[in-house]
Amino acid sequence: MTRPIEVLIVEDDPRIARIHEKFVASVDGFTAVGIAHTVEEAKMWMDELQPQLVLVDVYLPDDLGTQFVDYVKQLYPYTDVILITAATEVDVVRKAYAAGIEDYLLKPVTMQSFTDSITSYKEKKQLLTSTTEFTESQIRQLFKKTSQPDMEAAPKGIDRLTREKVSSVISKHPDGITAERLGAELGMSRSTARRYLEHLVTENTLLVEQVYGSVGRPERRYFLK
Repeated sequence: MTRPIEVLIVEDDPRIARIHEKFVASVDGFTAVGIAHTVEEAKMWMDELQPQLVLVDVYLPDDLGTQFVDYVKQLYPYTDVILITAATEVDVVRKAYAAGIEDYLLKPVTMQSFTDSITSYKEKKQLLTSTTEFTESQIRQLFKKTSQPDMEAAPKGIDRLTREKVSSVISKHPDGITAERLGAELGMSRSTARRYLEHLVTENTLLVEQVYGSVGRPERRYFLK
């Protein structure tokens, strides 16, 4: 049986780190072997575990994640890196590109885009170890840029930027959120908020439960998976 790809998560927010850990566990062929909240802690885990893949945030308490990426590439050239960050600054993106990272995912990352990214990564790794000579199409597959599917055209009635705002608000409510609460926080109607929430349920990003409010009427509460 093929051993799972071992993943180290480098993220300063414990809640987000746990979400990413659950994302990793949900994808066949991967296992999270450690979580680091600082660069110093990440270096310690690297020395001890030497994982095959590292998921790295850019803004960490003691240093930039891009500096840690340089460290990984120098000392562990066969360890791959995916950045998961809110950083969109030109210098950060350029450094990441120059370092040869596998992918660059913008927060808040959906479960679908996360899954697609690391699944594509796994397919490339399998291709690298399954042949002694490559065809032209295989070489193209190895070097093509991975893109986030959630950045592509959204279904009718779903705006990509609004969906990102919705995902950001939901990530701040680990105990779940209702359409009414989401609408109040984003200044949209309850029906619009519910449309976005139900869309994220169909994307397999959210779970939904029927609960009873303070006046006894049932309401749908949405949770991150």
